[in-house]
Amino acid sequence: MEREIHFISPNKLTYPIIEAILEQGKMLVISEESQLLIQKSKDFLDRKIRETDGPLYGINTGFGALCNIEVSKDDLSKLQENLVISHACNLGPEIPSDVVRLMLLLKAHALSRGNSAVQLITVQRILDLFNNDILPIVCEQGSLGASGDLAPLAKLFLPLIGMGEVYHHGIRKPASEVLSQMGWEPIKLQAKEGLALLNGTQFMSAHAVFTLLKAFRLLDYADIIGALSLDSFDGLIEPFMSQVQEIRPHSGQIQTAKNFRKLLDGSELISRHKAHVQDPYSFRCIPQVHGAVRDAVNYVAGVVETEINSVTDNPTVFPDDDLIISGGNFHGEPLALSLDFLAIALSEIGSISERRTYRLISGDRQLPEFLVANPGLNSGFMIPQYAAASIVSQNKQLSTPASVDSIPSSNEQEDHVSMGGNAATKALKVATNIYSILAIELYNAAQAIEFRRPAKTSDFLEKFVADYRKIVSFVSEDTLMYVGINKTIDFLERGKYLL
Repeated sequence: MEREIHFISPNKLTYPIIEAILEQGKMLVISEESQLLIQKSKDFLDRKIRETDGPLYGINTGFGALCNIEVSKDDLSKLQENLVISHACNLGPEIPSDVVRLMLLLKAHALSRGNSAVQLITVQRILDLFNNDILPIVCEQGSLGASGDLAPLAKLFLPLIGMGEVYHHGIRKPASEVLSQMGWEPIKLQAKEGLALLNGTQFMSAHAVFTLLKAFRLLDYADIIGALSLDSFDGLIEPFMSQVQEIRPHSGQIQTAKNFRKLLDGSELISRHKAHVQDPYSFRCIPQVHGAVRDAVNYVAGVVETEINSVTDNPTVFPDDDLIISGGNFHGEPLALSLDFLAIALSEIGSISERRTYRLISGDRQLPEFLVANPGLNSGFMIPQYAAASIVSQNKQLSTPASVDSIPSSNEQEDHVSMGGNAATKALKVATNIYSILAIELYNAAQAIEFRRPAKTSDFLEKFVADYRKIVSFVSEDTLMYVGINKTIDFLERGKYLL
């Protein structure tokens, strides 16, 4: 079947567009507009090099603290190749394949704006890697998030010059071998090109996009699972009534309460008479907590959307203004602060979820202790709560801000750095952990709702539970709980139960 095409152009990238590119396996093609912009900037730089005798940073000089050392015109290509080779100090665990895909997409999109003075073939080869499922091996560690994501971007683009390693259709191979198989010659980098590839925030921003795509789903799952827990716990609907939200009108709070009213509409359990007059905060304050997280995620999404539609390499060229400017758009501070905020916010979803899990197993409100009919002989759902508590604690540790740290580099030339690369990898780990925590809550809530039968929850939640039961069975006696938890995580990751 012929693949759909996404044209790389200066037009704005949005989350739905990016998600469609990843999920539908779209092919990336450079638009005619961007071809003209890319060539215009390259022609401009070539002319400036011919006409200029003095230093142009990163074009005919060294890098960082070596910026005052001029390089002869005969060595400009070697200068850029050496830059990529020497900067590929990228270590640690490998990052997810979709984050690598996003790095390629976002770098090509940034170069398409026509402020980077690269060869058209260089951008095309980036798209060739994406389109042919040739994914450079990129790891977590090495970026200071200041002069761009130097180390991981260098690792990402080694294959352009025939070096490094890649996964080709999932098989690890030397990049040189794959280039030979494809009939591609290594790119001969020209003036400024190595710097254009390595300077930029695509490691941070790719992680940010990937984490946000998870977060958008997690927010809806938190409300769906929270509503099921509320009904299983025989909770009250009054804290979710619109009047309460209208007198404290944070948009996320209003949206969360509205979601719960919709999710619980028609529930026999939520509408029946209650002997109790209040619920614990983990239930009663869901609009305030989930809502604040929703607002935080939306704020971060706005910052990241601006970033992925920006030019973040250095120096940048402005052909219409006859300017080459060495600035600081590669500095990751906007992302570092936002990703720290995102990690903190998402960790709160996990924190309040674990407390609801604890309430469900506590033996309150006519639910059996640990949600088993024969406790003592059976431990039931005792230990899944331990696992959730452990992961929540890890998230608290991961939520320690990275952006408050700075270690000078390059002989103090780069004397303030953002540490946004570390903020990026931490935020993704927190989001991944939230799937596990919410999965444990769902495992418990689905178990608890069965003890309320024959009363039913809402039609939406009954269908949700019925779909879940096709994957994970009711626990009547002790079983391997990790199997059920892992199946629940898979159910959430594959599901499309969005509000």
